[in-house]
Amino acid sequence: MSTTPSDHSVLELPGFPLETGGALAPARLAYQTHGELASDKSNAILLPTWFAGDHTSHEWLIGPGRPLDTDRYFVIVPNLFGNGLSSSPSNTPAPQAGADFPHITMRDNVRAQHALVHGHFGIERLELVIGCSMGAQQTYQWAVSYPDMVARALPFCGSSKTAPHNAVFIEGLRAVLTADPEWRQGRRAPGYAAGLRAFARVYAGWGFSQAFYWNERYRTLGFDSLDDFLVGFWEPNFAGQDTNDLLAMLWTWQHADVGATEGAGGDVVKALGTITARTLAMPAQKDLYFPPEDEAWASGHIPGGDVRVIPGEWGHLTGAGANPDDVEFIGRAVRELLASPGEN
Repeated sequence: MSTTPSDHSVLELPGFPLETGGALAPARLAYQTHGELASDKSNAILLPTWFAGDHTSHEWLIGPGRPLDTDRYFVIVPNLFGNGLSSSPSNTPAPQAGADFPHITMRDNVRAQHALVHGHFGIERLELVIGCSMGAQQTYQWAVSYPDMVARALPFCGSSKTAPHNAVFIEGLRAVLTADPEWRQGRRAPGYAAGLRAFARVYAGWGFSQAFYWNERYRTLGFDSLDDFLVGFWEPNFAGQDTNDLLAMLWTWQHADVGATEGAGGDVVKALGTITARTLAMPAQKDLYFPPEDEAWASGHIPGGDVRVIPGEWGHLTGAGANPDDVEFIGRAVRELLASPGEN
């Protein structure tokens, strides 16, 4: 996200308590809505955002005639804490600015979204919660934290808990950002060009699959060579980002775990067993972050949980909407789930 979109609203939550202690005073939750809320408030869908994305990242899913059809549904897209629009190191005043920004959990994000959905809009039931990557992690958390509110859940290219291998990847990203000689514990400037370029290079090796590169699929995106792709696609993806914002989101991602929900006692299986939403998990076939095996395991512990693997070579970026085949496959599944009875 190299530009900052302005077409959004902000909900302020005074004295918002955090799981790790302390509070944001206030927390600011940026969000965008699409469509009209029905008079009985029965047509709401929630689409949380992913790492370094914003409310514009999944517009390919939203609109008249699209899978999240705004002629029928009211779609709410809340921005992740740390993404530069909701409360983040880059936009929070002292004493919580920059490197002093507190750690935010996935449940903190979901509680703030609940305040928006239930407290602000007065919605009692969500027809669907859907999200990709960190948005998928929020989707699982919603289904565990507020089972009575979620009729259907569709997490794609994500997980209910960040796996050890995924955590190792995140550690690599953190190390790259903080190794920049200009880093200085995050207290000099908002962005560090060398660190961000290196960050983009590390992401490039994980975001798409080995087969994507072997078969030169980047040519379908308009790049004539691998070097052009690394510079032209990946570097702009993170150019202009605030390093502290990225680090804040990495912490949230690394500590995602529905088992840490109150009442679950650290037991992921117990937490997944409380989900009542009709749940369809959609991992990407060659995702290096969230492999299909992780979601098959999780779905086996969700009553009536189902898995549908998205085929193809686009890896984690299967969920980005850049490949028409993926768009069609995901869209068809969304429509089928919305047409099915809600809840198990």
